[in-house]
Amino acid sequence: MMKSARGKGTSKATKEAVPVDDRKASKRKAAPVSVADKGDKQRARKDKKAKKDPNKPKRPPTAFFVFLEEFRKTFKKENPNANAVSAVGKAGGQKWREMSAAEKAPYEAKAGKKKDEYGKLMDAYNNKKIL
Repeated sequence: MMKSARGKGTSKATKEAVPVDDRKASKRKAAPVSVADKGDKQRARKDKKAKKDPNKPKRPPTAFFVFLEEFRKTFKKENPNANAVSAVGKAGGQKWREMSAAEKAPYEAKAGKKKDEYGKLMDAYNNKKIL
């Protein structure tokens, strides 16, 4: 008997030998849902979802994204024909992986400053929200 890639221990020949009707009979069927019930459930989910507050501060970028801001400018100058966003991202990711910890340190420091600023803004936002 051949083992499948997923490790279930069955071969394709064994699966094909089982009649289709037998496979379906063993599965439980869900109770039919009317169209009206479905609409009510969807509306209830939308109502439960919290609305985003436009005044809430945005999360700060990570050190990689701080690096990517600078890298994007230099990459565009060196490769004016590269219009794809994915090309910039791939090249930036490759360069970031090749950088040493000492080279990453300035970006991590900038990201740390932005994170501290974000913490202060969130404290102010939360205090205003409570009042």
